[in-house]
Amino acid sequence: MGTCSFATSAGCGSRASRMIEQAAVLDSRRLLGPSRLMDGAGAVLEVDFDASLSEPLISHWADGLQFMLDELGWEPATPHVLPRRGGASLGFEAPADLLLTATEVNEWAWAHAVELAGGPVAESRDAARERIKQLAAEERKPRLIALESAAHAHGVSLYGDDESVTIGMGNGSKTFALDALPDAITVEWSAVHDIPLALVTGSNGKTTTVRLLSAMLRAQGRHPGWSSTDGVLIEGERIAEGDYSGPEGARMVLRDERIDAAVLETARGGILRRGLAVTHADVAVVTNIAADHFGEYGITDLAGLAETKLVVAKAVGSSGRLVLNADDAVLRQAGRALAVPMAWFGLVPGSVAAATGASGHESATLIDGWFVLQRGDERADLLRVADAPVTLGGSAVHNVANALAASLAAWCIGCSVDAIRQALASFGERNADNPGRASLFDVDGVRVLLDYAHNPHGMQALAAIARALPGGRRGLVVGQAGNRDDESIRGLARSAWPIGVDHVVVKEMEAYRRGRPIGEIPGLLADEFRRLGLPAAAIEFGESEVDAVGKALDWARPGDLLVLTVHSSRAAVLELLATRGAKELRGMETTVQRTF
Repeated sequence: MGTCSFATSAGCGSRASRMIEQAAVLDSRRLLGPSRLMDGAGAVLEVDFDASLSEPLISHWADGLQFMLDELGWEPATPHVLPRRGGASLGFEAPADLLLTATEVNEWAWAHAVELAGGPVAESRDAARERIKQLAAEERKPRLIALESAAHAHGVSLYGDDESVTIGMGNGSKTFALDALPDAITVEWSAVHDIPLALVTGSNGKTTTVRLLSAMLRAQGRHPGWSSTDGVLIEGERIAEGDYSGPEGARMVLRDERIDAAVLETARGGILRRGLAVTHADVAVVTNIAADHFGEYGITDLAGLAETKLVVAKAVGSSGRLVLNADDAVLRQAGRALAVPMAWFGLVPGSVAAATGASGHESATLIDGWFVLQRGDERADLLRVADAPVTLGGSAVHNVANALAASLAAWCIGCSVDAIRQALASFGERNADNPGRASLFDVDGVRVLLDYAHNPHGMQALAAIARALPGGRRGLVVGQAGNRDDESIRGLARSAWPIGVDHVVVKEMEAYRRGRPIGEIPGLLADEFRRLGLPAAAIEFGESEVDAVGKALDWARPGDLLVLTVHSSRAAVLELLATRGAKELRGMETTVQRTF
């Protein structure tokens, strides 16, 4: 049977109607900085539609967008389209003071496109033009645009939120209320400047790398601030607790006038939802790319995830460095398409050498069991891997990689070899140096390994540490967030299986159920452990993280090893461990099998 146009028959009309009914707006939002879709601030729509309507809908949307921008007297904007299965992201760059209005323009252009494709009648062009003109008049802030232009002319950053705008960073920053902006000409620009800034992203190891790089900056004599999934810290003082790996945490750090350097964990979610918080960074690190969060914002594969993480490259200028993992095949491939200066780190010297090539840029790798930095013919041997506490004698291979990443980023941002070496030699001696990451305790003869592992890649790294630790029976507390698909949740159990578990407590994570019914995620994990061969009698259910840890402690006896994955209730879990007489274990290099 041949295809037919929308109007040739009742049957075809009915089919076309059903297809156009699938055209829906999933999300409309502002992007405050560079994103996967575009290089600057703007507006983006997430839309679903039948694949057969892709060409007419996107064409009509682009035409409607240009029409409305012309009618409003705005500068022409390039329509940006990021196709995905079952839909697309549609966006355009817009003036920083008109981002809310820009979302209205985008939404109207899409409604207009749907109407032209046979959908519901949209707001008329004349009515939409007058309404949006009024919105623009109310939102417009000429002083913000003038301030943005002046900041650019003076070579300093400008960033903001719904309440305030900041020029410069740290001890060179000035923040103004959005409704009380100064005339640009009155600003004392000689007192405004940026500070050394590093961004850290990737699938795993971000927080450890942030903390270690911050320790290196402190060893250099700097006064850094940093943000991560664990909060915001200024020179080691915690000023906010919780997940601050997005733009809010970045702004909180950069607006603190006590700091003269900054390290910002830059998570995938923040990049996708709001774009980068900054447009300039001296160093940007991508630790690795691993399967996680597939299905969100149209990301369905490693290439799409890498493209999202590598948005940080847009903030690296020609004098900065993008620090990438040479052992990661996805990053090696993606790196070939980037036109920014790159530095490479990795466990395998050959991979690093091949990636670095003849660029003469900095690199970091392992040679004869040592952390080694190189730049052209220059070589600096930092420390034996087994002598860096964060590596647990070399058994924490993922932290060996994190240490390489941090060391390389620190060198690129201006830290001396001595400062880097000093931090490597001491960081990780106490659990407090890297809380929640490979923390080790003794509880009445039971060895406890506590970690944040939250995806299969992270669990594999944790399992490697656990296998190197002594212990009789082995217990595990594990849970997962609801925004993973069933197979990813089961994959977490499979990644934990090499620990050699004798007993598992699967936990409910109330704050992370993400719409799934109570018991569904623990049930999937338990079912996978049974499929792997664990007896049903060896599986318990915990109503919360604290309840699950309590049950695991009740099961354990002296000589056992407990592996606890803890996410939202670390403080409460640590308090529980303290009531059970937990003692922090130190000198771990003598208790694990040395890998390097």
